[in-house]
Amino acid sequence: MRKDSRLSRVLHALIHLDHHGKPATSDDIGKMLGTNPVVVRRTMAALREQGYVSAVKGHNGGWSLARPLSDITLYDIHKALGDSSVFTIGLTDEHNSCPIEHGVNNALRDVMHEAEALLLARFKQVTLAKLASEFGQHSA
Repeated sequence: MRKDSRLSRVLHALIHLDHHGKPATSDDIGKMLGTNPVVVRRTMAALREQGYVSAVKGHNGGWSLARPLSDITLYDIHKALGDSSVFTIGLTDEHNSCPIEHGVNNALRDVMHEAEALLLARFKQVTLAKLASEFGQHSA
């Protein structure tokens, strides 16, 4: 099953933007993340719409933070990226008439919703500044 690593990758890019203190082009961010600049532009545009980054065109242009890392949480970025489920585990719907499938799906759904609520509550408590400070400790 394929993992959705967009949150991790975007956090990586945002903390780099803060550390570099100057705009980064979509090409630069794409090289850093090993992805296409078009993907970077699409992703960063979603963050721009929410006011987390800004973009300047032309010479010395690129993407910059529009807010300090201390004003941005993991939850904020998760929501800006489309608020997808934090789990890649899915429920089956191949046997709609089977009562066992319904029972299993109901049990899994309840547990996954509870776990997701706990995780998202924790995301609201962690700022990007906290992540960046931990990076500084590990890179020293």
